[in-house]
Amino acid sequence: MVDKRKYFKLQQEEIAKIKQSGKKPSLLLHVCCGPCTSGPLLALAEIFEVTLTYNNSNIFPKSEWQRRLWTLEEMLKKFERKYGHKINLVAFAYDETYQKEVLSPYADEKEGGKRCHICFENRMKEAFAFAQENGFEYFTTVMSISRQKDAIKLNEIGEKLASLFPKTKYFYSDFKKGNGQIVKDQLTKEFELYNQNYCGCIYTYKDGQKRNEAALAKQKAEELKNR
Repeated sequence: MVDKRKYFKLQQEEIAKIKQSGKKPSLLLHVCCGPCTSGPLLALAEIFEVTLTYNNSNIFPKSEWQRRLWTLEEMLKKFERKYGHKINLVAFAYDETYQKEVLSPYADEKEGGKRCHICFENRMKEAFAFAQENGFEYFTTVMSISRQKDAIKLNEIGEKLASLFPKTKYFYSDFKKGNGQIVKDQLTKEFELYNQNYCGCIYTYKDGQKRNEAALAKQKAEELKNR
């Protein structure tokens, strides 16, 4: 049986070691949006010199990618005002070919399946490579904060990629644990952040549209019922 708290334990153990060392190592943190970054950043900013990387060409359409980037930048300003940490952000250019070249072969996969795993690995690999090329001591991603993301799979991908980039240490994490989700939700509300209702790609976008239509139809039905 898999210990679902394994990666949170490893996260806490590594933090304890760093605190004991008296040093503040550099960490490149892959991020996907402002809300999902807020909670993990609060947990990490006192421990690491954090730089964020926003490399998410999976997000469809491009206007949504831009909106999430603006929200991330807005969150960082509010985070600095509240906590005093100025965090650097590196945003990669949007790749218009990503949906077709990386994701379309897996169009029929359900969310959480092979298409998602390939997308996680693709973006994490790109960011991990950047971390090593630029001398970061640690690398990780915020994606384990999401209720829809499998922390075990994300850490397995991180562990696999670590062998390709041995100069940068992979930081095991499960940001959902230790009240991480609660903190993330509180900061999202406090900072008044735009919070999307789908993960990112064109396939989850379509699913999100269907959910919106179903919710609207339900609302209209309730209104008619209550007249």
